This record gives sequence, C-alpha cells and structure tokens, in this order.
Amino acid sequence: MTYMTKEELRIVYMGTPDFAVESLRALVEGGYNVVAVITMPDKPAGRGHKVQPSPVKVYAESAGIPVLQPERLKDESFVEELRNYHADLQIVVAFRMLPEVVWSMPALGTFNLHASLLPQYRGAAPINWAVINGEKETGATTFLLKHEIDTGDILMQRKIEIGDDEDAGSVHDRLMEMGAKMVCETVDLILAGNAKPMPQAQTAETELHPAPKIFRETCEIDCGKTAQEVHNFVRGLSPYPAAWCTLQLNGEEQVVKIYKTALAETKQKNHLYIDCADGPLELLEIQLPNRRRMTVKDYLNGLH
Repeated sequence: MTYMTKEELRIVYMGTPDFAVESLRALVEGGYNVVAVITMPDKPAGRGHKVQPSPVKVYAESAGIPVLQPERLKDESFVEELRNYHADLQIVVAFRMLPEVVWSMPALGTFNLHASLLPQYRGAAPINWAVINGEKETGATTFLLKHEIDTGDILMQRKIEIGDDEDAGSVHDRLMEMGAKMVCETVDLILAGNAKPMPQAQTAETELHPAPKIFRETCEIDCGKTAQEVHNFVRGLSPYPAAWCTLQLNGEEQVVKIYKTALAETKQKNHLYIDCADGPLELLEIQLPNRRRMTVKDYLNGLH
C-alpha cells in the first residue's frame, strides 16, 4: 500500500504529441496531482517554419502546470531540476527513451503507455505497423520502464479490433481515448497496492513484429506486392505521413500521396487504379504536389 491519495501522489508526466495530451487531460481532470510536465523543446513546423510548442506543452500551460523542455535528458541541471519536484511516480506517453537516472528516480517507478499489445510492435510507430501488417487486433499496454526499450513488466493491457478498411488515424484516436483511461486506472492500481507487474509473454516460437520509426522512403508503395498488401500499406500510413508513388497523370509523371484505396476485381472507366502483383487497386483519395487532398472523383472532374 502507498497510503497516499491521488491528490497527494506527486506525478511527473512526460509526453509530446496529441496522443499524449488525452492521458494528461484525463489525469488533470480526474484530480490527480501532476506537479510537472516534461516535453520536447519547441521546434519549427509548418510551411512558415514558425517555432511551435508541442501539443502537450500547450495543454500543460493552459492547466497551469510547470513545463520542462530539456535538450538532453542526462544534463545534470535538468536531472537536478527534475529531482526538486520530488515525484512519487513518473508517467511516459509518446516521449523519448529515458536514461536510467531519470526513470529510476521516483520511489514508485516510471510507467509507460505503449500503443500495442507488447511484446508485439516495440518501437516508435506501433499503430502504423500493426495496420500495415494487416493485423485484425491491436491494443495498448502500460508497463514499468527498464533498460531495454518497451520490454518492462506489464501492468495493464487491453485489446481493440481493427476494421478491414480502418486507417491508422482512426486506430490512433481510439487507442488514445482507451489509453487515457488505462493511465488513470494504472495509477489507481499502484495507489491501492494492487499492481502486479507481469513479464512480457515471449517464447522461442513467438515471431515478434517490430515497429521502427517511419521515414519518407519507408512510405513508397511497392506495386510488386499484392493489392491487399498495398491496401493495408496505404491504410497504415493514412492520414500521416501518407503512402506515395509516382504516377503518370494527365500526361506527366507526378509523385502522388495516396490516402484511401479499395480492392477491385476489374477496372472501370472514369476511375484510377494502380496495378499490383495480383490485380488492380482502386485509388479513392489522393494529393498531388502543391494541391490539397481530394477524392479521385473530384480530381477527374477537374480535368479538361
């Protein structure tokens, strides 16, 4: 037992993107005592390269929570500043890999919310890769941090189904909401002394699927794959960063982002397709260079 209430438990929260905002909001609105937030330094973004704060920083400041933005997590000045918050527990959602001096600091440890059913899809892009690989289900896991990334003992795990045509953006939003509830429930388990960390289930026969960071070159469509595989690839990268390929459109080669596709048995007039290893795949939503995202129907209607 911790013999602390949620109002007494001092929490330091670490996260950066939108996915991490929902869990922070759930903690704050749930009355948990978040004493500080750690997030990435502000960086240029958008067409004008204007310096932008992270979504987590924007929310934390609106809630009146102190924000720390270290360039390096091992800097002695940052470590000392963090220590001065006397955190009992640290929570990490979509942040950087932490050095041991940071994750081992609180008496109750540091736990992470990861958007996969660990040990599957360890890495930076678990939602994308689960959809790309055609998984029928995924989920979220809270686990205690240790040296090797995404390998710590599991505190809580929940599953969701992935729809046949669902994209990564939709899965992201559902996991974000479910994960926020799991973060609060995990804190409650720890407070009540009922947390029972379990080692990640893994045998020699288990084939582990990694979830490495995605780069632009990762997103190029390989038409040598089947239509189903390319369809899954497009779903797994939509809406961001988006799959792309070079197409011959309106008499010229153009690099086109593809956001939505549909399996097709035959080709029809006034539709767009790419030829895959086992047949055509219809394009439904695309984006041409320097143009907005649009339906293929709108694109074709705009052609003379």
